[in-house]
Amino acid sequence: MPTFVDILEYIGTFAFAISGIRLACRKDFDVFGAYVVGLATAIGGGTIRDLLLDTTPFWMLKSSYLIWSGIALIFVYLFRRHLIRLNNTFFIFDTIGLALFTVVGIEKTLNMGVYPFWTAIIMGTITGAAGGVIRDIFLNEIPLIFRKEIYALACVIGGITYYISKQFFDNLVIVQLASSASIFITRVIAVKYEIGLPHIQREDN
Repeated sequence: MPTFVDILEYIGTFAFAISGIRLACRKDFDVFGAYVVGLATAIGGGTIRDLLLDTTPFWMLKSSYLIWSGIALIFVYLFRRHLIRLNNTFFIFDTIGLALFTVVGIEKTLNMGVYPFWTAIIMGTITGAAGGVIRDIFLNEIPLIFRKEIYALACVIGGITYYISKQFFDNLVIVQLASSASIFITRVIAVKYEIGLPHIQREDN
């Protein structure tokens, strides 16, 4: 039986793959190219995390991540008229993937039992945000985390929420849900009210 973290990871894989495939379709990629972009979006962050933690990348041990990315491709193909045109579709699926994968990254790091919590927050942020960076590079776009919009910072907020929630709740599911919700809410508020980080302006002589 899959654990709750496994379920989060499958949902996150599906959501992230959809976000990548949808953008690839807008760039007029063929089916295989769209699948590659969706798969890279889904497994990219977790792969970097596992390499940094000196463990076998997760998708090399289970084929389910490749399968869920394929299901996402079929889903986008069947509902492409609705998904490709709507900008909020990308935002919703990307934010879901970001929230769930951050929690998965934190959990996997903590389960190794040798790292301090701040390392888990960094690994969670990499798990959540790095796949989107790879996606944007494939699509020849400026990665979302380098723009004014709050993205990776939402993962950090989710990690801090995870840590605080763990001090008050013994139920791990509540902690995971609280962390995921904080990331999702942070992203929604930031986008809705156009809240972003300041830019470092160059000074002209």
